[in-house]
Amino acid sequence: MRNVKHEGDETMNCPFCGYDESKVVDSRPTEEGAKIRRRRECLKCSGRFTTYEVVETTPLVVVKKDKSRQPFDREKLLNRLLRACGKRPVSIDVLEKAVAEIEAQLLNSFVREVSSNDIAELAMQKLKDIDLVAYIRFVSVYREFSTLEEFMDELKSLT
Repeated sequence: MRNVKHEGDETMNCPFCGYDESKVVDSRPTEEGAKIRRRRECLKCSGRFTTYEVVETTPLVVVKKDKSRQPFDREKLLNRLLRACGKRPVSIDVLEKAVAEIEAQLLNSFVREVSSNDIAELAMQKLKDIDLVAYIRFVSVYREFSTLEEFMDELKSLT
């Protein structure tokens, strides 16, 4: 992705003649809404080209139980939810929406380091609304139930 030179902007040269100034002739969001598509016209040769603008975000960092840190990985979260929902009547679309909502909630909190425990709690809340069997599967792995009594206590809390 390139930036076009305007006051205070980085330089981007026209792909046709190399000139570093252009004007926006059309601007609209992309279908997914995450980017802005801009049609530009070079002020020297009048060549037209497209640029895409995205919001620059600070990456979300997950603090693991062992205090190590790694970038948030939405695919990893989705895979955990898929595993919990194995052989359950839950569509991938529902789970992708849940992951997007969790990610948005984390990003909107303006906290850039979040514990894996907090992410798991958000995932459990979503699963509880989506499918109770998947919720129990997820909770039993996450909370590391070691006895039948712990498992039964969780089941009783649902009723």
